[in-house]
Amino acid sequence: MRVTADRELCVGSGACEMLAPDVFEVDDDGTVHVLQDEPDDPDPVRQAAQQCPTRALSVEE
Repeated sequence: MRVTADRELCVGSGACEMLAPDVFEVDDDGTVHVLQDEPDDPDPVRQAAQQCPTRALSVEE
């Protein structure tokens, strides 16, 4: 699995950070930063991508 984030689409809702705090962090500028682009636990990452309100997260299996 590989995860990426489109920071141009991100609105900084923080849902991804709540669901997968080891993988996502919302920076001081209010956009997401991917901490692990190849996460060990895929389930919270998939949930974060599905719940992102702007579809800024992409997951490749």
